[in-house]
Amino acid sequence: MPYSYHSHSGQYCHHGYGLLEDVVKEAIRKGFHAYGLSEHMPRFADSELYPEEIEAKCTPATLNTQFEQFHAHARQLVKKYSGQIDLIVGTEIEFIHTQYAEYIREIRSKVDYVVGSLHHVGSVPIDFSPELYKVALERYGDIASLFSAYFDEQYEMLVRVQPEVVGHFDLVRIFASSEEQQTLSQPDIWNKVKRNIDYIVRYGGIFEINSRAWKKGLRDAYPCRDVIKYIQEKGGHFTLSDDCHGPQDVGMHYDKLKSYLKETDIEVIHYLAREGGRIVVRADGNILNDPFWDNIANW
Repeated sequence: MPYSYHSHSGQYCHHGYGLLEDVVKEAIRKGFHAYGLSEHMPRFADSELYPEEIEAKCTPATLNTQFEQFHAHARQLVKKYSGQIDLIVGTEIEFIHTQYAEYIREIRSKVDYVVGSLHHVGSVPIDFSPELYKVALERYGDIASLFSAYFDEQYEMLVRVQPEVVGHFDLVRIFASSEEQQTLSQPDIWNKVKRNIDYIVRYGGIFEINSRAWKKGLRDAYPCRDVIKYIQEKGGHFTLSDDCHGPQDVGMHYDKLKSYLKETDIEVIHYLAREGGRIVVRADGNILNDPFWDNIANW
């Protein structure tokens, strides 16, 4: 009964494509047990808009309206497809600066869960393009300083938000070379990685295994194998995410995902379930034997 708790559509995300309902239909067609609808939360200043949003003449006000429309639409889809798939309504948060903690607190009352992601370091978006990643790198001077700043800002987000699902934990690897990615193992950086993991495990957050990393050409999903090993040592829990950005992305690289789970000795996946009007975490201990994986070849 595979899952994904991190998804987007072109209807509510300007770097996505396709309709939200078509994402849901594709998740049903491909045999997902549960699927999280988690469009991005709005941003609150013109300086925080992405290039494609500026081109589309978006404003913070229009992004807020768009998010309200997403929320209402997602709730309609939950009812419409009840019995066919367990849809959970969430949002992928931003944490560009500490004021976002207050914005998230307001939004949280409207959604079932949040995906706690960090897309900016020093207010520079690091996952939008190699060019902007380079801007962030130049701001910090070297790759080690960029990694260090990323995990410090992530820790601030974790403490202030305590997201149910932690999105692409080591996203800072996204445009780093294979050699630069080894920076993760430097003692001062690795200590920050461990600090963040320890905190997530303590408050009960779930780490997503995010398959979109393979679309970026990375060897490992997010998080990488070394990070996964430490999470396992600390007793942390994992879930699955395709981080889809449109209907054709549903289940993207899940063919690789089963192998990745085997290689990293992950046999139990945790998922979110609606129970008595609240969201609870449950364990699926049979994930590797699920018939879902056999059907991927027929997609």
